[in-house]
Amino acid sequence: MNLAGKVAVVTGSNSGIGLGIARELAKAGADVVLNSFTDRDEDHRLAEDLGRETGVSARYIKADMSKGAECRALIEQAGRVDILVNNAGIQHVAAIDEFPVDKWDAIIAINLSSAFHTTAAALPGMRAAGWGRIINIASAHGLTASPFKSAYVAAKHGIVGFTKVTALETAEQPITCNAICPGYVLTPLVEAQIPDQMKTHNMGREDVIRKVMLERQPSREFATVEELGGTAVFLSSDAAAQITGTTISVDGGWTAL
Repeated sequence: MNLAGKVAVVTGSNSGIGLGIARELAKAGADVVLNSFTDRDEDHRLAEDLGRETGVSARYIKADMSKGAECRALIEQAGRVDILVNNAGIQHVAAIDEFPVDKWDAIIAINLSSAFHTTAAALPGMRAAGWGRIINIASAHGLTASPFKSAYVAAKHGIVGFTKVTALETAEQPITCNAICPGYVLTPLVEAQIPDQMKTHNMGREDVIRKVMLERQPSREFATVEELGGTAVFLSSDAAAQITGTTISVDGGWTAL
């Protein structure tokens, strides 16, 4: 799974799943571009540290994934893009008739429309280079649903559909497009929620994880960012050259129910 000589752009990658994927791609030898909507010194240091840690070139480029023009500018500034990972996403929970319109618009823009803009900008370069990998981070909620998550579920279902269309439009070229569908993943954001859940439910850590947070995940274990990164590395490799237009669930059996 050697990705030396490839350049990977991972949106929403200064923390959590995106950073985990970027780190695994870098460990496999790919040069990486990190991204988020902030432009802090620590964002750029994060890329520098990742480059030193893995021995590849790592850069940080600020781009707001809620704005189509900035999504496309990210690809332009990155220059060469061999591997595009559309990971950026946000969440909001509310009943449909109470769902704030601005939250709906933001979730659709960041979780779905951004992938359209980055993909549209990256495809000409991939076609010219004769090689490309597009990996969209969907969700178990791209294949099933939960109440009170209408915008997120709609966006992630949209990502799965967009993945299939991209794959069909590139099927006769050495370009693939697939979606990874994680279940619950142990990120710093999720880790920080555990103490509050323990207090709310008056449970120990293991009980609150198994009985509350992972109620719908049959394995009763979180997926890890390293596992998602490993899946992205596989999909970027030559071994996955004929895998396109599909979803890979990393959800501990959630969507098997």
